[in-house]
Amino acid sequence: MKFPVVQFFIISLLVTSSLLMLITADSSCGGKCNVRCSKAGRQDRCLKYCNICCEKCQCVPSGTYGHKDECPCYRDMKSSKGTPKCP
Repeated sequence: MKFPVVQFFIISLLVTSSLLMLITADSSCGGKCNVRCSKAGRQDRCLKYCNICCEKCQCVPSGTYGHKDECPCYRDMKSSKGTPKCP
C-alpha cells in the first residue's frame, strides 16, 4: 500500500520541478531582455530578437549596449543578411 503512494509522490516532485525549471528559464530571459532593451528605440523588435537569442544561447549580455563578449553565442548569431541578429 505504501509503494504506490511513494511512487506517486516521487513522480509528482519530478513533474513539478521540471515545470518550475521551464517557467524560471522563460522568466529569466524575459527579465534579462527587459533590461537589455530598456533604452532601445524599437523595444518590441529588440525584445523579440533578444528573447530568440536568449532561448537559444541561454545568456544575455549585461547592460543595455555592448558587452557581447560575455556571451559568444549571442554575439555570433547572424541574420539572413549577415548582420548581428541579437541586440
